[in-house]
Amino acid sequence: MAQKFGNGRWVQEGFLDNRVEGTIVGRIVFAVIGPVDVYLRGDFKPDIAGQVIQFRNPRFEDEDLAGQIIGDMENPQIGTVNLISFDPHPNLVPHPYIEWFSARKNHYRIELEPAEAWIVMASDLG
Repeated sequence: MAQKFGNGRWVQEGFLDNRVEGTIVGRIVFAVIGPVDVYLRGDFKPDIAGQVIQFRNPRFEDEDLAGQIIGDMENPQIGTVNLISFDPHPNLVPHPYIEWFSARKNHYRIELEPAEAWIVMASDLG
């Protein structure tokens, strides 16, 4: 199953941390199911590698339909990174792109507008 989370509207906010090489940990808040912890093997692409990113979606909709589509999503999400970057493809306008495969081989993809994700400064990390 490939799930793009409908125009991103079912993704509220989250963070992902790649400060430990080969590992990405974080939390993403989804419509209906709420916070989902994320533990992925792999790294961000070089444009943001080794950083912590945070994102917030102003188009978020907590609609019941989300429960029918993503209600059985594993929590925590354990899997492998496919591509996480703020500049995923040379022929596209740069934008935040988050894609992974879960241990159950489910395929997830989140695409956001450029202003909706940012690198967290080291001084802001607790």
